[in-house]
Amino acid sequence: MKQDICWWCFGGRMEPKRLIAEAARLGYAGFELAPEEVWDEIKAAGLQIVSTGGHQSIPSGLNDKRNHSRIEEEIQKNLEKAVKYEIPVLICFSGNRAGRPDEEGIVNTIEGFKRVARYAEEKNVTLAIEILNSKVDHGDYQFDRMAWGVEVIKKVNSPRVKILYDIYHAQIMEGDLIRTIKNHHEHIAHYHTAGNPGRNEIDDSQEIHYPAVMKAIKETGYKGYVGQEFIPKGEPVASLKRAFELCSV
Repeated sequence: MKQDICWWCFGGRMEPKRLIAEAARLGYAGFELAPEEVWDEIKAAGLQIVSTGGHQSIPSGLNDKRNHSRIEEEIQKNLEKAVKYEIPVLICFSGNRAGRPDEEGIVNTIEGFKRVARYAEEKNVTLAIEILNSKVDHGDYQFDRMAWGVEVIKKVNSPRVKILYDIYHAQIMEGDLIRTIKNHHEHIAHYHTAGNPGRNEIDDSQEIHYPAVMKAIKETGYKGYVGQEFIPKGEPVASLKRAFELCSV
């Protein structure tokens, strides 16, 4: 299982050079959502930049037609960066409901993705819409149930438009992680981790049994990356080491 580190969870807890060096030493394959000013340093260390943002922002996303022109422009620019730095995934967001029914949000998101899917296919970069919880962290976010995202992906019907299945967020909203992964793995391009409750270490202090979840992911034939996106309560390097070991199946 290829594993990476989400920069925002750890970048403020240690000096960038040390974080990059420790990631390489522990066996991580790269970073996600790292600031652009450290991309060259990450690449120089032999590590991958696995993902970056496709567009702004989490609450103002593809489910609102008024955002489509802006998002199309932002995704086109970020696709160029992705090609230059060999970034396989750009993360996208549904946006908040803002009173919008689920079906309207689905139709609008499909329309938005169809405006950019061809560019992503040409650049060989995946646009991954992320499932987030609307209960704890992202109130009113629309793509908070897997069925919503699966309908979008099926109707866009592009090999370069998929789902980022964030295990922490999905656990809060629906649970039933392994069955969901097995039933919908063909629509999933990427995974994120974190412990629940608390979004902290993925150890035995929380309710998700990550070795079993990772085994289920591996059994689907998945060849992509799993991003460690937890906020460490303990010493960051020790937490990253333990997480790497738990997810090495």
